[in-house]
Amino acid sequence: MAALSKSVPHSCYEIGHTWNPSCFTSYLQITQSAMEESLKIYAPLYLVAAILRRRKLDYYIHRLLPELLRSTSFLTANGSLYIAFFCILRRGLLTIYMANQASETLFRMGVTRGYLKPIRHGEVLLFCITAALYMFFFRCKDGLQGFAFSALKFIVGKEEIPAHSLLPETMYAKTGKKSKERTETSRRFNIFSLIRKLMDSICKHGPRHRCCKHYGDNCISYCIKGFIRMFSVGYLIQCCLRVPSTFRHLFTKPSRLLSLFYNKENFQLGAFLGSFVSIYKGTSCFLRWVRNLDDELHALVAGFLAGISMMFYKSTTISMYLASKLVETMYFKGIEAGRCPYFPHADSVIYAVSTAVCFHAAVLEVHNLRPSYWKFLLRLTKGRFATMNRKALDVFGSEASKNFKNFIPGLDPRYTVVKPNLPIHFS
Repeated sequence: MAALSKSVPHSCYEIGHTWNPSCFTSYLQITQSAMEESLKIYAPLYLVAAILRRRKLDYYIHRLLPELLRSTSFLTANGSLYIAFFCILRRGLLTIYMANQASETLFRMGVTRGYLKPIRHGEVLLFCITAALYMFFFRCKDGLQGFAFSALKFIVGKEEIPAHSLLPETMYAKTGKKSKERTETSRRFNIFSLIRKLMDSICKHGPRHRCCKHYGDNCISYCIKGFIRMFSVGYLIQCCLRVPSTFRHLFTKPSRLLSLFYNKENFQLGAFLGSFVSIYKGTSCFLRWVRNLDDELHALVAGFLAGISMMFYKSTTISMYLASKLVETMYFKGIEAGRCPYFPHADSVIYAVSTAVCFHAAVLEVHNLRPSYWKFLLRLTKGRFATMNRKALDVFGSEASKNFKNFIPGLDPRYTVVKPNLPIHFS
């Protein structure tokens, strides 16, 4: 690490905003592009959310615009303030580098330096552990609340609501009443009623344990129906995500419309969600049959085995996000129990540190940055983040120019500290 003692005798123009020698103009350009991209991201998001939540007219008149501008200004500040302080602290690049040494603890950087070895299917293993703990907390009394509880209730179904919340007799009465209402409603829709009859005929004589709360369905049909339901949800979600990119090429390449419905990712996400639910329900039913009781600990085993479903749809993003939210949940539970200290504004500090780590990697070691996040930064700055003179930063030993070997910025010699090398002629 001898390179850490070296300095960089370049200006912020020679390294950072190589597209324009003016710091202020570069700041305005980044701010404009970041604001435009932020509006493109948040405007549809807030509008769709308002429609789905059935907001009243008063929300659209008085609250929609302020909320949209607040989120837009937040994301814009990430890009604009970074380039601003890059110029303000142009004499302290070594300090920035030293301050971000904590980023070496990140997995990608550890692997690059040989400190860590990647685990095969590591994202699947992490998801298995996370799913096991999530489902255990879901089954525990007051284990999960708010959105997390509602999301799991939607995914695995009301039948897997914690056993302590309702007595079997009460659950049976309520479920029987609701099942009659569902039957009357389903009769109005021939397609759904036919599917239900087909599933009932397939598993008509299957068994159901007395501890199972999926009244009206035996254990086999309970698992099959869970798979079909969540497979359909996953398939439709992936289709909706592909709608914008598909319709953008609708007139130039009409054949791409078929890819909206017949795409491998659509079936992968459907298989992931469907198999997760069916494995979880199947394991839970099996353990109830084997142990002859309904125990909260069953959720640990069922959740872990259900996590294997991520083999259909591997995603480090999903695994890391859910694991982080799980740590957050456990931390707040520790605070409620008086076992963990409370740190004011901890979320702001964590966000600031995380942003520093990501921006450090975006400057000094792009090869260790998540590709999707790097593409996002390019969108946010209209490609200007890729025009930094990273060859001048190779002195720090982080292989900053590894992905930019052929890039040479077109600098104006009038504004440079280190003059470009001129060809030498020998007489």
